[in-house]
Amino acid sequence: MIGIPVRLKTAVSLVLLGLLTLLAGIGQLTFWAPAETVTASAPGDSKPAPLTVITHDVLAHKGGPTQISIKGDGNFVLAVGRPDDVDAWVGKTAHNSITGVSEDGKSLQLSSTDGEAKAPSPAGSDMWVETQNASGQLDYTWTPPASGNWSLLLASDGTKPAPSSVSVTYANDASMPWAVPLIVIGAILIVAGAALPFVSKFTGGRGKGGRRKGFGPGEPGAREKTEAAKDTASGDATDVDATDIDTADGDTVAQETKKGPGGPALRISAVAAAVVTALVGGTAAGAAQAAETPSPTASPSSTAGAQTTPVVVDAQLKRILDQVASAVTAGDAARDAAKLAPRVDGTELQVRTQNYKIRSQVATHEARMPVRSSKLLGSVISTQRTWPRTVIALTQGEGNVVPQILTLVQASPRENYKLKNTSPLQPGTSFPAIPLGGTEQVAANDKTGLQYSGTEALAALSDRLTKADSAYKDKLVEGTNSPYIADVLDYQASTVKSGTNGDFTFTHTPSPEDTAVFRTSDGGAVVVGKLNFDFTSKPKADGDTLTVDKAAAVLAGGDSTTVGLVQTFAESVALYIPPAGSTSPMKLVAAVRGLVGASFK
Repeated sequence: MIGIPVRLKTAVSLVLLGLLTLLAGIGQLTFWAPAETVTASAPGDSKPAPLTVITHDVLAHKGGPTQISIKGDGNFVLAVGRPDDVDAWVGKTAHNSITGVSEDGKSLQLSSTDGEAKAPSPAGSDMWVETQNASGQLDYTWTPPASGNWSLLLASDGTKPAPSSVSVTYANDASMPWAVPLIVIGAILIVAGAALPFVSKFTGGRGKGGRRKGFGPGEPGAREKTEAAKDTASGDATDVDATDIDTADGDTVAQETKKGPGGPALRISAVAAAVVTALVGGTAAGAAQAAETPSPTASPSSTAGAQTTPVVVDAQLKRILDQVASAVTAGDAARDAAKLAPRVDGTELQVRTQNYKIRSQVATHEARMPVRSSKLLGSVISTQRTWPRTVIALTQGEGNVVPQILTLVQASPRENYKLKNTSPLQPGTSFPAIPLGGTEQVAANDKTGLQYSGTEALAALSDRLTKADSAYKDKLVEGTNSPYIADVLDYQASTVKSGTNGDFTFTHTPSPEDTAVFRTSDGGAVVVGKLNFDFTSKPKADGDTLTVDKAAAVLAGGDSTTVGLVQTFAESVALYIPPAGSTSPMKLVAAVRGLVGASFK
């Protein structure tokens, strides 16, 4: 009867131990759980500077901050850009850089760099994917605008000190790895303790056998009984007590009671202990493995990512196009080139300026095609991270009979993109497919993997436009419905035929500084550029007079000449160059010309 109290004590002990273990596990998930966030702050003794940079390492720490709190005096701006873009904007300007987080996670690491005392305000720059204006304080929720690395730039007006009081809040990655295992172990101990008395009840009588007085010589167990009796008679210590118990018929049988570790109650306790040990061991091994797993590091591809990152993202391009289109619309409406200047430059500024001048005196002169920012049909985004940077947009909106190719150039980090060329897509022609996520910009004279380099392609077009029997007649073609090459050749031929009292020459010359080449999806390339088209008229004999076209007369200052006239047109073009090994010819994708000058010889 002594075994029953022992089993009950064991069961109660298991239940109590389980409750304590369960409570410990729950406590680690509740009242002992670590804080959900941790905040690191920049030191308050930073040197005043016009710019403050928050680097990618801070934004990528622990998977990125949940919030960035910034305090400053007066108005300031926060700008989001690629790390190399931020560095290029900062340039030689004095600045503070928040570069990382201390090991204890409580403070931000800050360094100061001496330099120029002022810089332009970053507000309104095309460089940034996003900007936010604030006054006094800004609580900014960080969300990466696209894949890749990012940095933040803080500035007031570029002359006053930028905010340097910055705190960054991260999700706390401190974990309680034993919480769930403790809850599981505690539950198992409670169940084991509660089940122990019932299991013992059913296993305790096993092995008592039927009512027998003894064993016959040939019966199983006789030998064991005899040996036990001998040992008892000799007084040797054994692990068996023979206790006589009266049965219902008055006979006496011997009950064997194990004193060793094989009793039912202790066997169950041993099983529970083994289960607990296995769980604890497995959990500890898992925790050790997790602790030894190294944190992810930047792969070689991510390190080289800056070299393959597009110079603008889609939202950034759309914003740039909206501002360019607005400037051109305002200039066209007022016929005022001054309104174009903030967003138009190069060939397009020259052509529109002269177009406004001619139209002020010649009402029938055709206006330049309007520039629209929508519908955006496609884009060519360079991955060339140096300056100048060139991007291309294909748009078609109100007033665009066909889609129009817009070439935009950012000359330097602190300048905005400006429209340099526009050219309508040739009827029946499709724009070449461009790799998503940015494409390689190729040097104009680089022929690697191409039938022709960009320089060679434009030289071939120049020859094709100048000579009806050009050697490139079958090597550079236009679509069946595309009229540009045919119209130019026809215009030149008809001018010569009708101008009986004049000598006429035509030259088409590429402008190297306006040439840009980009890889296409099929391994070929698209080249955009400009040709200078000079049309020279000269009287055949002294005293002969040539009549000057009305548009040219406005620019030349007269409607006739006896000495000769030179008219200059700017031709904005786009060509497709097949990959090396292809038997397909080059194709003229887009082209338009505009009169930009006329003068008497």
